[in-house]
Amino acid sequence: MKNSNIIYENDLIKIEIEKNEIPWLKIFTQKEVKEFSQCNSETKNEIWRCLDICEKEMIKYFNPKKINIASFGNYLPHVHFHIMARFKEDSFFPEPMWGEKQREVKLNLPSFEIFCEKVKDSLV
Repeated sequence: MKNSNIIYENDLIKIEIEKNEIPWLKIFTQKEVKEFSQCNSETKNEIWRCLDICEKEMIKYFNPKKINIASFGNYLPHVHFHIMARFKEDSFFPEPMWGEKQREVKLNLPSFEIFCEKVKDSLV
């Protein structure tokens, strides 16, 4: 059964949606690689290519206050990066999304589904 959260994948990486109030994507290696320094050059280049595209599309489409990019994870044996569009009005800003909630809000953002289609089109 195919993971419906995956919006793009190839032999090296996959990009998944993190369902949240903010636009949030995650890039994973397909192979079990624990650290970025252990990735081969081809995989590293593909991660950076996709990360760059995701960030630029988020900026262009959502016009956020800031983009947050994080790489940490102690549970999964796959290198992965989180790419998040942040807004002054989101529930956690200026704290990280794993920090203390600052307020209750309902963001009024453009369609996340259309954004994902734009990312997919840019990645091919």
